[in-house]
Amino acid sequence: MLTEDGKHLYVSYDEYHNLIEKLALKIHQSGWQFDTILCLARGGMRPGDILSRIFDKPLAIMSTSSYRAEAGTVQGHLDIARYITTPKGEIAGRVLLVDDLADSGHTLNAVIQQLKSSYEPISELRSAVIWTKGCSSFTPDYSVEVLPTNPWIHQPFEGYDSMTPDKLMEKWKL
Repeated sequence: MLTEDGKHLYVSYDEYHNLIEKLALKIHQSGWQFDTILCLARGGMRPGDILSRIFDKPLAIMSTSSYRAEAGTVQGHLDIARYITTPKGEIAGRVLLVDDLADSGHTLNAVIQQLKSSYEPISELRSAVIWTKGCSSFTPDYSVEVLPTNPWIHQPFEGYDSMTPDKLMEKWKL
């Protein structure tokens, strides 16, 4: 649900999963065949996992991190892992790169540059996200929603960003 001022988008678990299914349909309807899904951790892990199951393709993971301050609302220095975790040796062939959103576009642009310069076995690379913000410098190959007002997206699991083991103990009265 987008707030009236367009500054916040609140997404339920049902909406989140429906959007991933719509993303799967867009990819499928394009007719493009790929060998592996490479998700960017953490935001791309949930969509990557679901797409991996739907398309029955192996899931590789590359860690990136840029949102660190103020419960993940302030973008900091971008860190990109040097290695990719994949069940089939080295990542190769046609790769679908998955993240949750194209926000500024900085992360996706940097990751694609690294993949193109450091992973020669990748023969083709396409990108898929749930949301693309209007301010993004990156245009993904597949996206479900374009958000021209650039709202902050409140994903259904973000409550865990401020959860601690002590808070869980309190919640479950342990």
